[in-house]
Amino acid sequence: MSGAAPIERPRGTHDVVPAEMPSWRRVTDEIERLCALYGYRKILTPVFEDTALFARTSGAGSDVVQKEMYTFADRADRSLTLRPEGTAPICRAYVEHGMHREPQPVKLFTIATMYRYSAPGRGRYREHWQASVEALGTDDPAIDAELIQLYDALLARLGVTRYHLELNSIGCRQCRPAYLETLRAWLADNAGRLDDETRGKADASPLRVFDNYLAKPPAVREALDDAPKIGESLCAACVQHFAAVRAGLDATGVSYTLVPTLVRGLDYYSRTTFEFIGPLESQNSTITGGGRYDYLVEEIGGPPTPGIGFGAGLERLLIAMEEEGIESPQEPGMDVFFAVEDGVPRNHVARWLAELRRAGVAAETDYAHRSLKGQLTQARRLGSIHTVVVGPEGATLRTPGAADEPLAHDDIVSRLTP
Repeated sequence: MSGAAPIERPRGTHDVVPAEMPSWRRVTDEIERLCALYGYRKILTPVFEDTALFARTSGAGSDVVQKEMYTFADRADRSLTLRPEGTAPICRAYVEHGMHREPQPVKLFTIATMYRYSAPGRGRYREHWQASVEALGTDDPAIDAELIQLYDALLARLGVTRYHLELNSIGCRQCRPAYLETLRAWLADNAGRLDDETRGKADASPLRVFDNYLAKPPAVREALDDAPKIGESLCAACVQHFAAVRAGLDATGVSYTLVPTLVRGLDYYSRTTFEFIGPLESQNSTITGGGRYDYLVEEIGGPPTPGIGFGAGLERLLIAMEEEGIESPQEPGMDVFFAVEDGVPRNHVARWLAELRRAGVAAETDYAHRSLKGQLTQARRLGSIHTVVVGPEGATLRTPGAADEPLAHDDIVSRLTP
């Protein structure tokens, strides 16, 4: 053995090994199936973007920008950042490729890796997978309800029942400024009841004092419960919009809880905000979060474009399924396994394998020089439907529950091809 120390994956990352892939495929296939049913088209954006995209849209005072972004200078000294979330890159692509000139709304989704430097934990990775589902080009509250109902339907399809939906409206450009002044005054008067982190957020972006509410110390939560809430200051248009969103959810049977302290941690959110809370603990309990972002496209140089979307972490969704006791799907077995006796030319088997695979038949053979008994054991491990024991002059087809069937070499492919 080599004396070199083993190299392990970086802290906060994880491997998705073959045994886990059936569950991953089940989730990603269901997301893609539902997005297609709802009219969302798939988009892929680069892993890294111009740092300004996130600094401008997420807010300079946000935890994402201040603490969590993986930012680096390339060889031309350009500042680039690994994407910490999927909404801003999709909006950038929407503008750059002229999708604002297409019939609106434009419905897009992606399933991709995101990168945030934070303390790793169960369901909390520095590199994690996320489904981002976005509807751009309409402020119709019906699409807010539709997007939320899409994720609710996903949970139902996957068998997840231990969750609840939290809902709020955080207002718009017209009503939020006056509320922020009221909140600033309250925070200043009650600074002694807050911890250092919350006071820091009060100075930089007052609305964000409510972000990650459940992770705050109990005394701070108790203080914030007394703070003025945005719902008390909504303008008539926002009140009407939020009422229509709730009516849409009621019409489709989606249950929700109104949470007046619910805000999202990025500056681009407006009006509808929501989170699906799963069975995990504390700050890792959110399995999906999202909301409306009616000013984001303008922030990156596009025309005024309302939008709404959500980011759904795949790892947390898989943990929620695990907590429910949902069994992982079985990995599909092989259709055919060739067990080869001594003295059989291997090029015959190679030709049969190629012909069967071209015909869509999953076929495998032994490459570890096992004995015939070992090869038959390997065929069982692979869940092979048929095992062909190949001898020098002929072959025997073995199928569980059926009598062995002799085959001539020339008949093997035709017998096993659909």
